[in-house]
Amino acid sequence: MTDTLRAAIIGTGSVAVLHARSIAAIDGAELVAVADVLPGRAAEFAADNAPAAAAYDSFEALFAAHEIDVVHLCTPPGVHRPQAVTAFAHGAHVIAEKPPALSLSELQSMTDAAADADRRFAVVFQQRTGSAADHVKRLLDAGAFGRVLFATCNTLWYRDAEYYAVPWRGRWETEGGGTTLSHGIHQIDLLAYLLGDWRSASAQLWRQDRDVETEDVSTGTILFESGAVASVSTSVVSPRQTSSIRIDTERATIEVDHLYGHDPSHWRITPAPSVGEEEAASWAFGSEVVASGHDALLESVYASLFSGSGLPAVAAEPARALEIVTAFYVSAREERQIGRVRVQSDESLRGALESPVVDNRPGIDG
Repeated sequence: MTDTLRAAIIGTGSVAVLHARSIAAIDGAELVAVADVLPGRAAEFAADNAPAAAAYDSFEALFAAHEIDVVHLCTPPGVHRPQAVTAFAHGAHVIAEKPPALSLSELQSMTDAAADADRRFAVVFQQRTGSAADHVKRLLDAGAFGRVLFATCNTLWYRDAEYYAVPWRGRWETEGGGTTLSHGIHQIDLLAYLLGDWRSASAQLWRQDRDVETEDVSTGTILFESGAVASVSTSVVSPRQTSSIRIDTERATIEVDHLYGHDPSHWRITPAPSVGEEEAASWAFGSEVVASGHDALLESVYASLFSGSGLPAVAAEPARALEIVTAFYVSAREERQIGRVRVQSDESLRGALESPVVDNRPGIDG
């Protein structure tokens, strides 16, 4: 048990603002320092978002000046592994933005370092959170809807050339993958959180318009251990943006349609014709309304850190979504279905995710 947790944010881009706001809302959590390698950027961030926090131009300088209990990694994924390992060595817990690493082997080394230091390691997959997702998961796990048969999982976003002007984006070496890894992984994670263990996956990667090394569109299929089949589409070329999941079961269709966050108003449960009104009414969302997001996730993680307990379910299984994305990329390379057992056990698949992309841009021979 502890009364106060001293936090630091590494990387002060836009997502760091969400972390700073969430930390400020948690009793007993104190943001004491921020760091960014761009000169002056950390100081500017602190002035706008955390006036009491000290600002540094390097990770090392921050740790030299402070004892930190929790490090929030809001940096590009290519530097997560060394930063997490350093934080664990200094006795800090780590909360990392997605994607957690550039490969499963990197993620495993981070998980191992956390275990060796007896520290906690959480990844920000905030779409799992919120009262609606919790309600649907309880009903699915209890078998209320019968067997899950089919699902669709869509992350249809829009990112233009300005977005990809940031040097590390759109490159295999520094981003680890394209829109499947950087964007679709959130909805993939929510789907897998709801449906459980997966068995195999296949996919194709496409470059439809953006001038990047990686894919700007992907299409894939996941087979779950339950026998459920899911179709997955991810895009950054979609002007009408949406994030959606649909789950068809024996007794109902469950849907969520949102963009970057959801609450019960974004969800709908449609009973099958054979389901009576009383049974359908028992599936209704309760009066509690907790939106998904950084607030819900970080509050849950910090509660576990304050109590000294293990991480909550919404922060468990940090590798599952990255396993599926890895299987997608390997499938695109090998042009066949890839099993989870192989992804978990074959070291050759756990390294860099680089994979061939079919280039469909006009005038380019893909």
